[in-house]
Amino acid sequence: MTKAIIGKKVGMTQMFDEAGRVIPVTVIKAGPCAVTQVKTVERDGYSAVQLGYEDIKETKLSKGERGHFEKAGVPMKKFLKEFELEGEYKNGDVIEATVFEAGDRVDVTGVSKGKGFQGVIKRHGYGRKAMSHGGGPVHRHLGSTGSGTDPSRVMPGKDMAGHMGSEQVTILNLDVVKADAELGIIAIRGAVPGPRGGLVYVRNAVKNA
Repeated sequence: MTKAIIGKKVGMTQMFDEAGRVIPVTVIKAGPCAVTQVKTVERDGYSAVQLGYEDIKETKLSKGERGHFEKAGVPMKKFLKEFELEGEYKNGDVIEATVFEAGDRVDVTGVSKGKGFQGVIKRHGYGRKAMSHGGGPVHRHLGSTGSGTDPSRVMPGKDMAGHMGSEQVTILNLDVVKADAELGIIAIRGAVPGPRGGLVYVRNAVKNA
């Protein structure tokens, strides 16, 4: 069964398995998510379920957005995301953290931490020039960016300095260590993209490693 939920990254901690081994986990405050729209092939051309996450004041939404939630009969939500879910859903259904359970394999999507403008050493892993005398103030510079006479230009896609981070990243095949119904959290082995408080999407793993 295909499952998915929206949540926010709480942070990292550690848990212990039955053998006493330490497991590094990321805690995600997952759901509750309300079904705000069910799309069908007949009406929309494809099948999907739209989930809404985190309540928001009505005054912060446009008239069209308010109408969308009123039609679905659910409270106003700040975030919306579509997932291809299996099963029968209807507007107003609520998906909680317990949709996942320990042992599930999931893919987690989030926006990576922004690191601002960075040079090629940090951004692309380039090595620096020799630090010996006469090297000049260019130890961390890029150097040559291409050939001279032919083609006499910099080819597209050349690694250069620029904005780093703040990109959508998906980490595949992570293990669910624990799902707590009372706290509404999911503990996932390893790290997931984004800062504390960052929005993340958790869904079934699309492939098994």
